[in-house]
Amino acid sequence: MLRYMVIFFILAVLASFFGFGGLASDFAGIAKILAVLFIILFLATLGYQIITGRRVNLPPL
Repeated sequence: MLRYMVIFFILAVLASFFGFGGLASDFAGIAKILAVLFIILFLATLGYQIITGRRVNLPPL
């Protein structure tokens, strides 16, 4: 998820550099949504770990 957020951010910067303002704002909006989603999932996982005392099993990368 973080990888996609960084990709969309870089695409937004490149699009704004080349003058595609509408496309840049769309890419920035997608990157913002992914950042908020990441923070929400991170806090939910952290809360689960604190409440239960168990570690969350993450899939291998």
